Amino acid sequence: MSTLSEKNCVSCMSATRPLTRSEFDTLLAQVSGWSVIDDLKLRKTVKTKNFAKSLELANKIAVVAEEEKHHPDLLVRWGELNIDIWTHKVDGLTEADFVLAAKIDENILSRLT
Repeated sequence: MSTLSEKNCVSCMSATRPLTRSEFDTLLAQVSGWSVIDDLKLRKTVKTKNFAKSLELANKIAVVAEEEKHHPDLLVRWGELNIDIWTHKVDGLTEADFVLAAKIDENILSRLT
């Protein structure tokens, strides 16, 4: 079994359905510090030193999002960055959301000092 961060985000097909709670709970256990909001979206808040650091982090996440063609909502604030991920097409969570969260964690957030 490959880890989530080794997978790629897969575009939704018309038959794609949102994950059920039991399905996303299994995936949620594989990403650290993320929570599921209203059974619809993944959220993580990252504390930073200032606005510039929040913006820098958002720009790094944007690179990963573009590579995966799966784009989170990013709220840049002084001292924090909020990251929301969900699949708009199904108005809920798919495996691709957890793949993107894992890639953000492994490629960006794990390197914060």
